[in-house]
Amino acid sequence: MPSFSRPFLVTGAAGFIGAALVKKLLKNGEKVIGIDDLNSYYDPGLKQARLDEIQKILKPSSSEWAFYKIGLEDMDSLRELFLEKSPSVVVNLAAQAGVRYSIENPSAYLNSNLVGFFNILELCRHHSVENLIYASSSSVYGGNRNLPFVETQPVNHPVSFYAATKKSNELMAHSYSHLYKIPATGLRFFTVYGPWGRPDMAPMIFAKAIFSGKPINIYNQGEMLRDFTYIDDIAESLLRCCYKPATPNSNFDSLNPDPSSSLASHRIFNIGNSEPIELLRFIELLEDSLGIRAIKNMLPMQLGDVVATAADTNLLEKWIDFRPRTSIEEGVKMFTKWYRDFYKC
Repeated sequence: MPSFSRPFLVTGAAGFIGAALVKKLLKNGEKVIGIDDLNSYYDPGLKQARLDEIQKILKPSSSEWAFYKIGLEDMDSLRELFLEKSPSVVVNLAAQAGVRYSIENPSAYLNSNLVGFFNILELCRHHSVENLIYASSSSVYGGNRNLPFVETQPVNHPVSFYAATKKSNELMAHSYSHLYKIPATGLRFFTVYGPWGRPDMAPMIFAKAIFSGKPINIYNQGEMLRDFTYIDDIAESLLRCCYKPATPNSNFDSLNPDPSSSLASHRIFNIGNSEPIELLRFIELLEDSLGIRAIKNMLPMQLGDVVATAADTNLLEKWIDFRPRTSIEEGVKMFTKWYRDFYKC
C-alpha cells in the first residue's frame, strides 16, 4: 500500500458516495479535503447532515478534515485550493447526477460533468497528482443487452445525455493519462443504495411514497432488472483503488485493443453486486422491512432508461482483492432502519 504524504481531495464530499468515502479515509488516518457546491438538485439539508456525520468522527480541534463550498465549474477557486493544499490523490465524485434530469436540463450536465471534469484534469496535470479516481456509471453500457456487463465490451450506444457525459469522462481521462502520465481509474457504479442515499433514486422515492400512502411509479410494467449495490461496498472499493494507482497494461495489444485497459496508466472497473434482482422483488423487500404495502402505479418505459443492468466484477476483484458482498436482504434492512431513524417514521 503506497503512502501519500499530501492530503486526499474528494469532490462531491457532501454527496451519498463522497461522504461515505471521506469517513473511511479519515478512519484510515488520512488528511482529507472535501469540496461540494451543495446545490439544490436535491435537499441541501441532507447534504449538510452528511457533513455533520463526518464531523462526529473527528477528534476535537482536528486538522485532518477541511471542507470548502466550491463547484467544479469554478476554476479560479479550484486553482487556489490546489495551490494551497497540493493534494496527492484526487477522487472526483462531484457531478450532475440523474438520467431523467439530463433530458430536462442537459446544460447542467455539460457544465458540471464535462467542463468541471476538464478543470479537474487540468489541475491534476499541473500539480503532480499521484492518483486520480473518478466516477463513471453503469449507464455507459446504454443499449447493450448482453448481460452481465463486462468492461471489455464497447460502450458506444448511450441512451441518455448523462451516460454520454460519463463515457466522455472516460475518454478525457484516458487522453490526459496518456499525454501527461496521470494514473487514472474510472469506476462504473451500479445502482448504489443504502443509508444516507439520494432522494432522487428509487429506494428513497419508494420508501417516502410507502410511508405517505402514495402510489409509487413503476416503469416498464415492473419488468426491470437492477444490480443494487450497497454503499459500504462501494466505499470500500473506492478506498482500495485510492491506494492502487492505475498502471499500463504491459500485455496491451494495439491490434486488438482492450477497452478496460491501455498502454497508458488508465483502468476501468465495474463496481456492482453481481446479483441483479427484479425491481418488483426489491419493492417486496422494502414492503417487508417497512411493514407496509406499496400502492403500485404501473407505467410504460421511460425515455433514457434501460431494462436491465448487471455487473461482471472479476476485473475489480483481481485488481483490489475485493468484490461487493452485501446481500440485498441485509442491505435493505440497514437502509430502512436508517430511513426510519433519520426521518423519524
